[in-house]
Amino acid sequence: MSTKKKSRIAPGKIALYEKFVATIPDIERKGADNPYTSVNGNMFSLLHSPDGRLALRLPENEREKFVKRHKTALFEAYEVVMKEYVAVPEAASTEVS
Repeated sequence: MSTKKKSRIAPGKIALYEKFVATIPDIERKGADNPYTSVNGNMFSLLHSPDGRLALRLPENEREKFVKRHKTALFEAYEVVMKEYVAVPEAASTEVS
């Protein structure tokens, strides 16, 4: 009997992420422990377990603007900098309408 893997991220953060994903037509949430979205096999958002840190993949010019505007940095996971992803600050991640 198989058991479905459950995320260690707080349910409220997952619900907010799913609300964000729902704003983009034809995109579905994937992943269990680390929910993510992708297009044509290229991931563009990630909710990193266990703390639910949000990362977005942005083009270089948009990354620079985002980092400056939100006073953040490139996203790090497992002690590796994900060069195309920005870390979305908690305050900015709650701005989903």
